[in-house]
Amino acid sequence: MTLRAAVQMDPMDGINIAGDSSFALMLSAKERGYSLFHYDVRSLTWEAGRLTARAHPVLEVRREAGAHYRFGEPQTLDLGRDVDVVLMRQDPPFDLGYLTGTWLLERIAHETLVVNDPVSVRNAPEKVFVLDFAEFMPPTMVTRDLEAVKDFHQRYGALVIKPLHGNGGKAVFRIDEAGTNLGALVELFGQVWPEPFMVQQFLPSVSEGDKRIVLIDGEVAGAINRKPGEGEFRSNLAVGGYAEAATLSPREQEICAALGPRLRERGLIFVGIDVIGGEWLTEINVTSPTGIVAIDRFNGTDTAGMIWDAIARRIG
Repeated sequence: MTLRAAVQMDPMDGINIAGDSSFALMLSAKERGYSLFHYDVRSLTWEAGRLTARAHPVLEVRREAGAHYRFGEPQTLDLGRDVDVVLMRQDPPFDLGYLTGTWLLERIAHETLVVNDPVSVRNAPEKVFVLDFAEFMPPTMVTRDLEAVKDFHQRYGALVIKPLHGNGGKAVFRIDEAGTNLGALVELFGQVWPEPFMVQQFLPSVSEGDKRIVLIDGEVAGAINRKPGEGEFRSNLAVGGYAEAATLSPREQEICAALGPRLRERGLIFVGIDVIGGEWLTEINVTSPTGIVAIDRFNGTDTAGMIWDAIARRIG
């Protein structure tokens, strides 16, 4: 099957080609002979019932830093008529700009497959959708209330506090058992973000790793274990963590079995979940999941190819 695919993502100049999952998907698409286009979400235009974007044909992508892509002349692309699939791959923040992109893309769902489904992405932000699976989570609170956080701290000791719609390990803080700076940090979060924040019991087992498991159309495709770097408790690769090969524990297999059907029915084809210590689910990443390059490096797999295969099955 020959597909025409449009990738809604950040500018190509700024990506890290060594580990970027969107770039890996583009490489795989070109290897398959697919027609590929790149556009910025800010170029989306709706008029008279049609949704268009100012898009560049992708003539070439290759693993050569500084010369990793070549574009053709920009053209106006009708996303409902001119392509078979749109990959919604721009990075968060999950703000009104991101939400507006999902509202617009929802309008072509009857004509073009959007991956991941924009309605489900909108209704399943990482740290909110996961609350549907609280039985697999560590003790967790979503709040803006300092007194509620203090009570939680008294019951559970050391905490992790993080923005509800953050990504890449940014602004994730650990509060020790003494509660040092707890009040100041809650005050800061309340001033910087209008929404509630997430509070979780700190899990010492994070030193053993934070596993990223990729599911494709509800099925496990692979996993890596991410460990914190020197002087860090965060294991995100974006903040200095490092990856190692990984297999799934029985508990992780149970988690994936519970999530799989729900992801599939929501049209969430490419999902990355995070599990700490082999047993605690912390996030379900649906906006712009990462990790497939590292998984393939350790496992010798072709996760990008698996994603395109799943897309082709959905289309055809």
